[in-house]
Amino acid sequence: MAYDKSICVVGLGYIGLPTASLLATKGFDVVGVDIDPEVVDTINKGNIHIVEPDLDILVKSAVNSGKLKASMQPVEADVFIIAVPTPFKDEKEPNLAYVEAATKTICPLLKKGDLVILESTVPVGTTDDVVLATIALNRDDLVDEVNIAHCPERVLPGQILRELIENDRVVGGVDERSTDAAVEFYESFVSGEVLATSAKTAEMAKLTENAYRDVNIAFANELSMICDEQAINVWEMIRLANRHPRVNILNPGPGVGGHCIAVDPWFIVSSAPETAKLIRTARSVNDAKPNWVIDRISRYADRFKDPVIGCLGLAFKADVDDLRESPALDIVQALNANAEWQVLVSEPNVDQMKEFDLLPYDEVIERSDIVVILVDHKKFRKIKASDLKEKVVIDTRGVVS
Repeated sequence: MAYDKSICVVGLGYIGLPTASLLATKGFDVVGVDIDPEVVDTINKGNIHIVEPDLDILVKSAVNSGKLKASMQPVEADVFIIAVPTPFKDEKEPNLAYVEAATKTICPLLKKGDLVILESTVPVGTTDDVVLATIALNRDDLVDEVNIAHCPERVLPGQILRELIENDRVVGGVDERSTDAAVEFYESFVSGEVLATSAKTAEMAKLTENAYRDVNIAFANELSMICDEQAINVWEMIRLANRHPRVNILNPGPGVGGHCIAVDPWFIVSSAPETAKLIRTARSVNDAKPNWVIDRISRYADRFKDPVIGCLGLAFKADVDDLRESPALDIVQALNANAEWQVLVSEPNVDQMKEFDLLPYDEVIERSDIVVILVDHKKFRKIKASDLKEKVVIDTRGVVS
């Protein structure tokens, strides 16, 4: 199959836009699709609407070359990549409406030999039960002649452009022909190994990767709470424990955020509610950590008549602008709801927010009685203990601890 003619990427968020711009700079003709007219207009001007190192340069280059265009409607292509959100419904149940809607929009455009790839992280069975089923329902005349596969993204925000090329990729089709077609496509631009399997195995592998991280972070978060009770510096303790040659404890934090680790384990729980006991417990530990941080801040705030609480960071992790499922944001919103407290906020990776007036971090520190470090951004790592003298410091990331 020739892939040098056209690619249509549906969804221009944190995965779709880097993927579309990368493919365009590799020589493919790419149309990126998004339902937000502001996003489409921004990209067509060669600009970006998300923060990711070097993405602005890549997008500008791709647009200026004529290889990348953004549109609100999909177009006919040889390869369709679906990279849309998969949020929750109530009770942590996966919402696959975006995947189904994206699949429906491309159905009229499909032709014999096309390749449809689902990159969104999804519950096991989605590629078959949603993508294949939707195409079968809308294009029963063609469903047996279209290749359908799942290739989950597995990149780290802040390093997406490098990891899109260098990381190994797991590719699983709904049948052997689809798997072969998808492997051939990814091997055309991925330097890592492209590993062939079934669609269901690829789906489960992605969920397992994030559940593994979640379980290990839950262990670290639980240790941080135990150490707090015992007046032990958890950062020092973990550093010492990790000197054992077979121990590698992760770092604790104020919770777990982002649209992967904080979400994907629930997809496993929803499909195996009676069996996924450890995974459910880890999610519960990490989901409860923000409340533990809030309680700790409250105990200190009660010592002041009119406490000023300075919060450093809103993003779900260091050096990104991504606020999805961010425990830091949840904590700051909860603190701000208390009318008796003044809450000051610094988030260097976000220009402005309706909810908060964002301030430089040094101003936040200077004006605050209590300083809460919620994200270990590079700028915050410059803070010294001497900068925080006479302040109550709650450091959830080990920046100055």
